[in-house]
Amino acid sequence: MVSELLRGFGVLFGYFILCVTCVLAIRKFIKMPTEVFRKILHFVLLGSLLVLVYAFETWWLSALAAIVFTVVVFPILALAERFIKGYSELLTERKQGELKRSLIIVFVMFAVIISIFWGWLDDRQLVIVCIFAWGIGDAAAALVGKRFGRHYLEGKLIEGRKSVEGTAAMFATSFVTVAAILLSRGVMPWYGYITTAFLTAAACTAAELYTLDGFDTITCPFAAAAIIIPFMFLWGGVSI
Repeated sequence: MVSELLRGFGVLFGYFILCVTCVLAIRKFIKMPTEVFRKILHFVLLGSLLVLVYAFETWWLSALAAIVFTVVVFPILALAERFIKGYSELLTERKQGELKRSLIIVFVMFAVIISIFWGWLDDRQLVIVCIFAWGIGDAAAALVGKRFGRHYLEGKLIEGRKSVEGTAAMFATSFVTVAAILLSRGVMPWYGYITTAFLTAAACTAAELYTLDGFDTITCPFAAAAIIIPFMFLWGGVSI
């Protein structure tokens, strides 16, 4: 088990070193909109889930690695924030400490979702479904909303400027993502894929729309889980 943890942890660190090196090179030599660069970082973080799911054979070691990674990397980011000039601007932080905060939230969320879907339901793919429903949809919402948003939603519980176009992009992208991954698993009847994907996308979109202070990183995956778990049992998608 120790060798598995060290091997998987090494792959995780190697993944981030390679990705961060490439991303910083892109940032230095290629001029791009800030939101596009932020979403590149978002996808790097999202891609680390695949490492956690497939570089480990034991679910609790995978969940443990997510927590240990946070403990190891947090002080590194804190030092970089303190001593590297232009750190926040380089990483396009909206406010100081945003990356550290996101690190804790995302990897704790990863650990919990891994424990539920891989640990309890013994299904790695459902971990990916649940988190990608949020992650890919959220990226689509931001990019489409920034570029094409013209009609804005209003409401006391809606934080910031959320557009109809961005919200529709999140729903559509989440729907396609969930449906595609569930189809690759097989097991369920065809109407099960469509219904589960539709309701999961709707739950994630609503959670993103009404979650304040950036906590959609937590609310969206758990909203997806609240839909996916009962529907998997309903149509025989899981067995325990």
